[in-house]
Amino acid sequence: MRRRPGEARGRTPGGGRPAATTPVAEPGPVAEPGSVPLPSLRHFGPQWYAAVMGTASVAGAGTALGADGPHPAARPLLAAVWALAALLLVAVWAARAGHWRHHRDQARAHLLDPAVAPFYGCAAMAPLAVGMGALGPGRDVVGERAAVPVAAGLFALGCALALTAAAVVPYLLIVRHRTPPGSASPVWLLPLVAPMVAAAFAPLLAAELPPGDGRRTLLVASLGLAGASALATLVVLPAVVARLIHHGPLPLALTPSLFLVLGPLGQSATAAGHLADALPGRPYADVLAVLYGVPVTGFALLWLPVAGALVLRAVRRGLPFTLGWWAFTFPVGTCVTGAAGLAHRTGLGALSAVAVALYGLLVTAWAVAGVRTARGLLSGSLLAGPPPGPGAPSPATARTRSDSAR
Repeated sequence: MRRRPGEARGRTPGGGRPAATTPVAEPGPVAEPGSVPLPSLRHFGPQWYAAVMGTASVAGAGTALGADGPHPAARPLLAAVWALAALLLVAVWAARAGHWRHHRDQARAHLLDPAVAPFYGCAAMAPLAVGMGALGPGRDVVGERAAVPVAAGLFALGCALALTAAAVVPYLLIVRHRTPPGSASPVWLLPLVAPMVAAAFAPLLAAELPPGDGRRTLLVASLGLAGASALATLVVLPAVVARLIHHGPLPLALTPSLFLVLGPLGQSATAAGHLADALPGRPYADVLAVLYGVPVTGFALLWLPVAGALVLRAVRRGLPFTLGWWAFTFPVGTCVTGAAGLAHRTGLGALSAVAVALYGLLVTAWAVAGVRTARGLLSGSLLAGPPPGPGAPSPATARTRSDSAR
């Protein structure tokens, strides 16, 4: 049976290769086992930050469901999940530091790989997601006095990384990456949505500051970050949809990335609500938040069954597990916070029901992705290098070529 163009199996950063990427460099010499320190970290890429984002979103979205905060019985659970996200962030930071120190050549190769480089947006969103949680369930973990400084530090770091990723990754895509026509991927949205996460965070931090220039600066910065992210998304999203229409479904391993489209939608609705909350006494802010959030949430609810149907189609064809499955978590979490904010603002029970249903989907996806990731981590399958592509030399051949070159 012939596959449609773009549906061929391939490698992705989590275990498959998209058919729409081209090699960026000839494979270099393969090091002998044990010749480099920490060999298990050689292929530890930036996509691991997605597990931090997904875990933090469970805590943050759960907090957003209640108008007066989470149910007292749920607070300890949400605080524990946030603590887990914080620990995961520290662990991933440590592993990535080891990766850059001992496997710098592979780290540079990741930047030059159009399938991996966009995941540097996750490196920005992970501290932002944990930082937002520090102002919510994280207060029960770090204490009231430490919550704001921790959140402020993570915001400053995440915002700087978000702006860097949003500028550097598109630059590399234009100058260094070679992607053939029809290869647009939802993964390209990752560095572009990072400033929107910062935009949703800034009003929460501004509310902790006394009135003055500091608060106004954060609110204006939030508007600028939201505008930059929204306009950039409007440029890339049509290319992604056109790729799907003209070239058919994505490769199987890339299919979960369709849920990434929900990220800028839900996060922008969330940012609009947080901005309105930070502008008390200005009724037009509430009106604008509803006028923007309802249509955007409507589009997200339209995209969700389309993406879900394509994922079910991929499952029937043998969808493999990769770290890309974490795309089922954080983007859905942004839709939970967006819908919950609209429900609190409008008082509509229907929107509350939507938020609760989406949160159920989020928790289920988080549990499945978490268990499969832990299993792959213990078995070593997620730390192993990707299989060589067609025509790539085997390790023995690569060593022979290296010896001959000497």
